Amino acid sequence: MTPVNPVNWALVVLGGMVGAPARYLLDRIVQSRHDSAFPWGTFLVNVVGSLILGTVTGALLAGALGSRTGLLLGTGLCGAFTTYSTFSYETLRLAESGARRYAAANVLAGVVAGVGAAYAGAALAGALWG
Repeated sequence: MTPVNPVNWALVVLGGMVGAPARYLLDRIVQSRHDSAFPWGTFLVNVVGSLILGTVTGALLAGALGSRTGLLLGTGLCGAFTTYSTFSYETLRLAESGARRYAAANVLAGVVAGVGAAYAGAALAGALWG
């Protein structure tokens, strides 16, 4: 096993220290404004995170960002900001509570919007730096 570079590790930790609280705050702000069973906060967090990660990935591929910046923003920030586990849990809770249409909408819209946002971010990066 290759040893972990301490600088790379610190960059991932630093990104995570920003991403996790940002996710929590954005989720709470969005959810407090919607009186709905649908998990709008998590949905928005994941779509925004996918857009950021797509942009970061596109910039890395174009050579506009270095690998360490990719670790900070992609792995650290986006890894802590986005949340598949909460998405899964909220979908399960919706289905178990009888809101099966919300659960199905969450899965379909979350995947389509997330992949679409990642694609849009990569396309944006390509237009800017490609």
